[in-house]
Amino acid sequence: MSTTAEAMRSAEAHSAHNYHPLPVVVASAEGAWMTDVEGRRYLDMLAGYSALNFGHGNRRLLDAAKAQLERVTLTSRAFHHDRFADFCTELAALCGKEMVLPMNTGAEAVETAVKTARKWGYEVKGVPDGQAKIVVASGNFHGRTTTIVSFSTDHEARDHYGPYTPGFEIVPYGDLTALAAAVTANTVAVLLEPIQGEAGVLVPPAGYLRGVREVTRERNVLFMADEIQSGLGRTGKTFACEHEEVVPDVYVLGKALGGGVVPVSAVVADRDVLGVFRPGEHGSTFGGNPLACAVALEVIAMLRTGEYQQRATELGDHLHRELNLLVGGGAVTAVRGRGLWAGVDIAPGHGTGREISERLMELGVLVKDTHGSTIRIAPPLVITKEDLDWGLDQLRSVLAAG
Repeated sequence: MSTTAEAMRSAEAHSAHNYHPLPVVVASAEGAWMTDVEGRRYLDMLAGYSALNFGHGNRRLLDAAKAQLERVTLTSRAFHHDRFADFCTELAALCGKEMVLPMNTGAEAVETAVKTARKWGYEVKGVPDGQAKIVVASGNFHGRTTTIVSFSTDHEARDHYGPYTPGFEIVPYGDLTALAAAVTANTVAVLLEPIQGEAGVLVPPAGYLRGVREVTRERNVLFMADEIQSGLGRTGKTFACEHEEVVPDVYVLGKALGGGVVPVSAVVADRDVLGVFRPGEHGSTFGGNPLACAVALEVIAMLRTGEYQQRATELGDHLHRELNLLVGGGAVTAVRGRGLWAGVDIAPGHGTGREISERLMELGVLVKDTHGSTIRIAPPLVITKEDLDWGLDQLRSVLAAG
């Protein structure tokens, strides 16, 4: 078995440097804990950016995957398979919608949502061909494909990848007036994260999502909610939009839908939206494959119990109470979030987000920084209160050390 240093040297030598991971090399994991190649244990307080909502090695998900592995893993969509109809039926029901278009990754799902909105705009709304506009928010993170970075305001994600795809109008996140002003006769959709994760777990002002829903309904525009990080239990609801009793026209899902076992994503909407597609117009070799459907079906069944949403609510309330006690003490300037999801802004002079993450790693806790001074906390929803408190103790220790 390689040491941490050996594994890192090999990775640096033979992989593209598109990530800057913390210097830990994970070899195994269970629940909310990970173990590195040298046997040291770490509390996972990131959960794969919400892909691991149900924890590492969840027995129900592994059993579902193993059973399917013995039967059939891939047919392509050239043929039907016996898990596909159940997956589409159950996911549509979970979302309160009629149709599902499965893909693999979150970025693929967002690209699919963009194509859906444009096609709907031309064929249903009657927008002149080539004139469709989609309103998005500054600070967004929807993925890193060429089209998606075209409407990013993050220079690291966007710069030097042009020429950029046109057709997007960027407005400030949380500014309903600006959003309403940006909607024109050629606008086909508003695409938003109900909570912006990569931007630092930004929760919009109360009433914002309801306002977006009203504007889009009045102007005959699709409201597309990117719930890839915020959805499937993370915030204490199945979908973050539920906190404002809002139902979008289109759900964009991913990450936790695959249970941390396989990549699964989907666009979910009613027939009058997804019904615009005809055979051959969009697809994916792996999208909706039998293994993905088997795992996702188990994820849906687990969410239907309400257990994970309840854990996210109760432990999330505790998490935010404890984190908010740190504000005003000199080390933390702000805390944001909802459920088991928080962005913690570190005061200048106490270290960058990266430095705080590295110090926490040394104490056995894994988090991730963003935008220089912020750390994100998003443990698996299966974490115990005792482990959560231990992780928070380590954060207090790091902050107290200055």
